[in-house]
Amino acid sequence: MRFAVIGLGSFGGCLAKTLYDKGHEVLVIDKDSDIIDEAKDFSSQAVLMDSADKESLQALGVQDMDVVVVSLGPQMEPSILTVLYLHELGVSRILAKALSADHGKILEAIGATEVIYPERDMAVRLAQRLSSRNILEYLPLAEDISIQEIVPPEAFIGKKLRELDLTNRYHVQVMAVRQLVPEKLIFVPGADFVIKDSDILVVMGEEKNIAELYAGKK
Repeated sequence: MRFAVIGLGSFGGCLAKTLYDKGHEVLVIDKDSDIIDEAKDFSSQAVLMDSADKESLQALGVQDMDVVVVSLGPQMEPSILTVLYLHELGVSRILAKALSADHGKILEAIGATEVIYPERDMAVRLAQRLSSRNILEYLPLAEDISIQEIVPPEAFIGKKLRELDLTNRYHVQVMAVRQLVPEKLIFVPGADFVIKDSDILVVMGEEKNIAELYAGKK
């Protein structure tokens, strides 16, 4: 896939490097010459320019990218103008980092297909992990629904998934089991799978139901 990352702060720079390391074509844009010099090592093309310039964006061909990520700050105006111009140029998928809820609403209104709140989202994930010793990882899907990696309650150890009947008892679906001994990921384990104390359960469901599950209720 072809990506453009506009703004190479800590978030944008890490995103661009990760995409490039995964073998994607990555165009990076920033108006800091020192940052662009460094970015040449983790991008397909590094361009020094002000992205709040529609003609420059068009000349660069950003409209042909599969995804454009706008990660500008700390001022709102550059990201707003950049998203507006990308939308007018017909970019099919525009992801934009928001500095606040109001900023996010503006970005959505002018054409961002997805608004990102990196600090807020990371804080929520960390709070969920810290709130319970059972939660190892947390991924929100929709309001009150998430995918979580949890340590199985002691009462689950040595039992088959069929016996636990988690879908009917808790309305929680076991999507996978991450075995630590030996190290292996089992996707959609069968009903006869026996849970060990070294297993990690990857479950999906309403958060209140998952909380009841690892609290051992019902």
